Amino acid sequence: MARAIWTGSINFGLVNIPVGLYSAVSEKTIHFHQLQRGTTDRIRYKRVNEATGDEVDYADIVKGYDVGDGSFVVVDPKELESAEPGPVRTIEIEDFVDQADINPIFYDQAYYVGPKTEAAARPYALLIEAMRASGRVAIARFVLRSKEHLVALRVDGDVLALETMYFSDEIRDPMAEIEFQPSVEGASERELKMAQSLIDSMSVKWDPTNYRDRYRERVEQLIEQKLEGRETIVPRRPEKDSNIVNLMDALQRSVAQIGAKRAGRDGDEEAAAGDSRKEAGSGSESAAKAAANAKRSGGTSAKSRAAEPQGEQLAMLNREELYQLAQDIKVPGRSKMSRDELEHAVAKAQARQAS
Repeated sequence: MARAIWTGSINFGLVNIPVGLYSAVSEKTIHFHQLQRGTTDRIRYKRVNEATGDEVDYADIVKGYDVGDGSFVVVDPKELESAEPGPVRTIEIEDFVDQADINPIFYDQAYYVGPKTEAAARPYALLIEAMRASGRVAIARFVLRSKEHLVALRVDGDVLALETMYFSDEIRDPMAEIEFQPSVEGASERELKMAQSLIDSMSVKWDPTNYRDRYRERVEQLIEQKLEGRETIVPRRPEKDSNIVNLMDALQRSVAQIGAKRAGRDGDEEAAAGDSRKEAGSGSESAAKAAANAKRSGGTSAKSRAAEPQGEQLAMLNREELYQLAQDIKVPGRSKMSRDELEHAVAKAQARQAS
């Protein structure tokens, strides 16, 4: 069990709840050290005076705030300490707000908050149930690592989650940052309906386990291959579809492509729909509507595309999509194939399954 990275209490009016703070996430980013090529010697960096080239001791380094024209306001670390908040050990709740009113862009880092003593468990549970019943989140302040944070406390199952937040003046105005401001003017009713059909065809119930860090998996596979002394195969980048004529064409082909991908992933559409039609509910109906819309707009249905594995269906997929399809139907040697080789191999495998 992880140790608390901070201990203190939640102040809820006159109620004081001793709590601990625990990391809510464990990042899986792969980290590398820098080595000199041809050796296993680590590279180290030094603090060097850019004017003299001399190395500078850490104790002789102060902070400088750039005010322009090469001028700096010099601040000594001890002077900076005087501005830091004191070692406050409380999460001071200031307000309760509707969670829907908070733009997710304000959230930064997630933590769990748990009771630190047996006596704290009862008021902790009371706060959770009261917040759950009200549908609100608590806005509070607390000090972590010599910095005061604005935070949101929200109910997450049977525990409290704490999200550090950005202050309002740290959030940039999107209209001031985006060069070409978005506009929905000029979209036809037909385009809007097709776009909504595309959204319906791609809509599923949220399941976080469906999404993996594919880059990290490829890096881990690369490291494993090198450890085993195998040759490293660098796949080609997915090819872009350059035959899109206009927005409506792109929408129509996207709806058809999503239907084809779903059909390829799940196998034969009729078998998949047979016993699970009730469980699929609106998701299956949306996919069927998307396929019907594609057919009405000049495309082919997902079922007919799946029945013609060497036709337009596979030609519309990029390498990554073909690789996923090849993985689903267990095409051997797929990791070493080019996009064209994958298309040919998948078509042959689907033809064998159909025969």
